[in-house]
Amino acid sequence: MMTDPLGDMLTRIRNGQRARKSNVTSPASNLRANVLEVLKREGYIRGYTRNTVRAGVEELAIELKYHEGQPVIREIARVSTPGRRVYSKIKDLGKVGNGLGISILSTPRGVMSDAEARAANVGGEVLCKVF
Repeated sequence: MMTDPLGDMLTRIRNGQRARKSNVTSPASNLRANVLEVLKREGYIRGYTRNTVRAGVEELAIELKYHEGQPVIREIARVSTPGRRVYSKIKDLGKVGNGLGISILSTPRGVMSDAEARAANVGGEVLCKVF
Protein backbone atom coordinates (compact mmCIF):
# COMPACT_ATOMS: atom_id res chain seq x y z
CA MET A 1 0.00 0.00 0.00
CA MET A 2 1.26 3.43 -0.94
CA THR A 3 1.08 6.18 1.69
CA ASP A 4 1.77 9.17 -0.60
CA PRO A 5 0.47 8.58 -4.15
CA LEU A 6 1.11 12.15 -5.32
CA GLY A 7 4.67 12.09 -3.98
CA ASP A 8 5.20 8.80 -5.83
CA MET A 9 4.08 10.38 -9.13
CA LEU A 10 6.35 13.41 -8.62
CA THR A 11 9.29 11.08 -7.92
CA ARG A 12 8.55 9.11 -11.10
CA ILE A 13 8.59 12.36 -13.09
CA ARG A 14 11.85 13.49 -11.43
CA ASN A 15 13.55 10.12 -12.00
CA GLY A 16 12.27 9.89 -15.59
CA GLN A 17 13.73 13.27 -16.47
CA ARG A 18 17.08 12.43 -14.87
CA ALA A 19 17.17 9.27 -16.98
CA ARG A 20 16.17 11.29 -20.10
CA LYS A 21 13.03 9.21 -20.66
CA SER A 22 10.43 10.50 -23.09
CA ASN A 23 7.51 9.27 -20.99
CA VAL A 24 6.76 7.64 -17.63
CA THR A 25 3.71 5.88 -16.22
CA SER A 26 1.94 6.21 -12.91
CA PRO A 27 -1.20 4.63 -11.44
CA ALA A 28 -4.25 6.79 -12.17
CA SER A 29 -6.27 8.87 -9.72
CA ASN A 30 -8.29 12.05 -10.05
CA LEU A 31 -5.88 14.09 -7.90
CA ARG A 32 -2.89 12.98 -9.98
CA ALA A 33 -4.75 13.79 -13.21
CA ASN A 34 -5.66 17.24 -11.90
CA VAL A 35 -2.03 17.99 -10.95
CA LEU A 36 -0.89 16.79 -14.39
CA GLU A 37 -3.48 19.05 -16.01
CA VAL A 38 -1.96 22.06 -14.18
CA LEU A 39 1.56 20.99 -15.23
CA LYS A 40 0.38 20.69 -18.84
CA ARG A 41 -1.38 24.07 -18.76
CA GLU A 42 1.75 25.75 -17.37
CA GLY A 43 3.99 24.07 -19.99
CA TYR A 44 6.04 21.76 -17.76
CA ILE A 45 4.97 18.53 -19.50
CA ARG A 46 3.87 17.78 -23.08
CA GLY A 47 0.74 15.97 -21.97
CA TYR A 48 -0.69 12.85 -20.43
CA THR A 49 -3.16 10.11 -21.31
CA ARG A 50 -5.27 7.83 -19.16
CA ASN A 51 -4.94 4.18 -20.24
CA THR A 52 -6.81 1.10 -19.05
CA VAL A 53 -4.45 -1.73 -18.06
CA ARG A 54 -7.23 -4.20 -17.23
CA ALA A 55 -10.76 -3.99 -15.89
CA GLY A 56 -10.78 -1.51 -13.00
CA VAL A 57 -7.08 -0.61 -13.26
CA GLU A 58 -5.94 2.54 -15.03
CA GLU A 59 -2.60 4.28 -15.42
CA LEU A 60 -1.43 7.70 -16.53
CA ALA A 61 1.15 7.89 -19.33
CA ILE A 62 3.03 11.18 -18.84
CA GLU A 63 4.98 12.72 -21.74
CA LEU A 64 7.99 14.60 -20.39
CA LYS A 65 9.20 17.82 -21.97
CA TYR A 66 12.78 18.88 -22.78
CA HIS A 67 14.21 22.15 -24.10
CA GLU A 68 17.55 21.98 -25.94
CA GLY A 69 18.28 18.59 -24.36
CA GLN A 70 17.65 19.79 -20.78
CA PRO A 71 14.54 18.91 -18.73
CA VAL A 72 11.99 21.72 -18.49
CA ILE A 73 11.37 20.82 -14.84
CA ARG A 74 14.55 21.63 -12.93
CA GLU A 75 13.08 20.92 -9.52
CA ILE A 76 9.81 19.35 -8.40
CA ALA A 77 9.16 18.86 -4.69
CA ARG A 78 6.25 17.79 -2.51
CA VAL A 79 5.33 20.39 0.12
CA SER A 80 2.30 18.99 1.93
CA THR A 81 2.78 15.37 2.98
CA PRO A 82 0.34 12.90 4.58
CA GLY A 83 2.07 13.43 7.94
CA ARG A 84 2.37 17.21 7.67
CA ARG A 85 -0.30 19.12 5.80
CA VAL A 86 0.63 22.66 4.71
CA TYR A 87 -2.16 25.17 4.16
CA SER A 88 -1.70 28.75 3.02
CA LYS A 89 -3.77 31.84 2.52
CA ILE A 90 -3.15 33.28 -0.91
CA LYS A 91 -1.61 36.48 0.49
CA ASP A 92 0.89 34.41 2.53
CA LEU A 93 1.96 32.25 -0.42
CA GLY A 94 5.44 33.21 -1.63
CA LYS A 95 6.88 33.13 -5.12
CA VAL A 96 8.78 30.04 -6.32
CA GLY A 97 12.14 30.74 -7.97
CA ASN A 98 11.56 34.53 -7.97
CA GLY A 99 8.34 34.06 -9.92
CA LEU A 100 9.77 31.64 -12.51
CA GLY A 101 8.26 28.56 -10.84
CA ILE A 102 4.79 27.66 -9.63
CA SER A 103 3.09 26.20 -6.58
CA ILE A 104 0.22 23.80 -7.14
CA LEU A 105 -2.63 24.19 -4.66
CA SER A 106 -5.68 22.13 -3.84
CA THR A 107 -8.41 24.70 -3.25
CA PRO A 108 -12.18 24.52 -2.70
CA ARG A 109 -12.45 25.42 -6.42
CA GLY A 110 -10.20 22.55 -7.52
CA VAL A 111 -6.50 22.00 -8.16
CA MET A 112 -4.82 25.10 -9.61
CA SER A 113 -1.52 26.94 -9.90
CA ASP A 114 -0.64 29.80 -7.56
CA ALA A 115 -1.30 32.37 -10.32
CA GLU A 116 -4.79 31.00 -10.91
CA ALA A 117 -5.43 30.92 -7.15
CA ARG A 118 -4.32 34.56 -6.85
CA ALA A 119 -6.71 35.51 -9.66
CA ALA A 120 -9.55 33.62 -7.92
CA ASN A 121 -8.42 35.00 -4.50
CA VAL A 122 -8.57 31.57 -2.88
CA GLY A 123 -6.05 29.68 -0.74
CA GLY A 124 -5.72 26.03 0.13
CA GLU A 125 -3.33 23.13 0.62
CA VAL A 126 0.06 23.58 -1.04
CA LEU A 127 0.61 20.24 -2.81
CA CYS A 128 3.97 20.83 -4.52
CA LYS A 129 6.38 23.36 -5.97
CA VAL A 130 7.76 23.23 -9.52
CA PHE A 131 10.69 25.19 -10.88
